[in-house]
Amino acid sequence: MAENDEWLSVGKIVGVQGLQGEVRVNPASDFPERFTAQGPRWLRSRQGGKPTEIQLKKGRQLPGKSLFVVRFEGIDNRSAAEALLGKELLVSADDRPELAEGEFHLLDLVGLEARLTADGPAIGTVSDLISGGNDLLEITTTEGRKLLIPFVEAIVPEVKLKEGWLLLTPPPGLLNL
Repeated sequence: MAENDEWLSVGKIVGVQGLQGEVRVNPASDFPERFTAQGPRWLRSRQGGKPTEIQLKKGRQLPGKSLFVVRFEGIDNRSAAEALLGKELLVSADDRPELAEGEFHLLDLVGLEARLTADGPAIGTVSDLISGGNDLLEITTTEGRKLLIPFVEAIVPEVKLKEGWLLLTPPPGLLNL
């Protein structure tokens, strides 16, 4: 996930819905209003570059799925919607919802050290997040291997944002996959 100080990636356009210009978005945010509330959003191509502003008109979550269907201003047919496939949906970095005590933004996990004990050495670093039905942490080990770790409390019981690390308690064999 490409991030910098100005933008937060909240999803990726992964499909077209119908003939009227709606698109399907795979969310990378736990805040549904990113996909349902009207207002400005930005799109960035896979190659990077400067994001372009677009107005979100409306959106809804597909029943039983983690996908959202959204409609943008000026995108009113299937061809226009297909031109958006693969683009990253962004919001301004200062558009972060307030969190309760003990909560955190998933994107803040990228760059944290992964440890097996609180006072032990790092076994790797969180290098990416994969959102879908369940969130996965991609951890690049100190040897350069990439591991996918389910982001659930049983496996990641502690996240220490200020200290820059998280604790892993993986079941036997998970780190060997």
